[in-house]
Amino acid sequence: MTVELHYRIEGPDGAPVVMMASSLGTTLAMWDDQAAALSERFRVLRYDRRGHGDSPVPPGPYTMAELEADALALLDRLGIERVAFCGISLGGAVGMHLALRAPERIERLALCCTSMNFGPPEQWTERAETVRARGVDALAPTVLERWLTPSAPPEMVARLYSILRSTPAEGYAGCCEAISGHDLRGALGAIRVPTLAIAAAHDPSTPPEHLEAIVAEIPGARLHVLGDAAHLANVEQPAAFSQTLGSFLEGEGVSTRRAVLGDAHVDASIEATTDFTADFQDFITRYAWGEIWTRPGLDKRMRSAVTLTALVALGHENELAIHIRGARRNGLSDDEIKEILLQCAIYCGVPAANSAFAIARRVLEEE
Repeated sequence: MTVELHYRIEGPDGAPVVMMASSLGTTLAMWDDQAAALSERFRVLRYDRRGHGDSPVPPGPYTMAELEADALALLDRLGIERVAFCGISLGGAVGMHLALRAPERIERLALCCTSMNFGPPEQWTERAETVRARGVDALAPTVLERWLTPSAPPEMVARLYSILRSTPAEGYAGCCEAISGHDLRGALGAIRVPTLAIAAAHDPSTPPEHLEAIVAEIPGARLHVLGDAAHLANVEQPAAFSQTLGSFLEGEGVSTRRAVLGDAHVDASIEATTDFTADFQDFITRYAWGEIWTRPGLDKRMRSAVTLTALVALGHENELAIHIRGARRNGLSDDEIKEILLQCAIYCGVPAANSAFAIARRVLEEE
């Protein structure tokens, strides 16, 4: 039977939804930095799993199937059909199960500091017994040593210690028993959604090789390793984590488009999208920016030079202004842009180059 999970949802109505699942012994508060960074562009849904935070604490043991079912029930309650799912540690394990059992509900999958298998089942059933007998306090010092590096700020350590100690013993123990039954080795090849694995260089619980093993099984998955972080990398390196996650959630095409054309232009294009133009915008993002602009054969400076030449030749003056700004972001100097336009005067025609120089002068003066 599912439980009615406590949740928080932030961000603009109609924006893509990213669902965030936390680690064992934490609450939705562990995602505070990511919610602040992402909620301008995404609808961020985070929740307390059963036995944690403000969610109910049914008697254990729990199973991975129950944790998965709880998450799906929350989506059904909110009327959300599909999400990008980001989970860390136990949250990442839930994400893998969801992508396998309910792939129609998952658009993208971010698996952070997690594993296909967290070790022998006995160590988790023994941990459950310890917590039921002596409380979470019995494990807290050891757990914190694995969550953060020694250089973590004292206030960060104190905050996480408080969250861990507030976890109900039965909830913690029940989730330990769910972990004891988690083993997806050899099964992840069936996952077919875009997947990013984020590892932490100094994570003693799920070191980078655990994420490498995940990437090796999931077709097309890729790995990003964060330095100077242990198991709770999103807390210890919030800016780097949020940047990496945000780029993945948007897709490589949107990230490249932002890098070249700027946030203001891309945000305006997204805001102006209608049902009539949505498919065309998706086409541009996936093929022009996601496949062509990201190919390794030419660097972005060269691609900008080629693009400026084509736009001058075809007389696409509105796009020319946009791409002159993009060319500067990609490292072309004003003198190099001038030389490109002079070259165009010979091969594209003096009238076309004359118009291009007028546009370039206006844009470069504005810049």
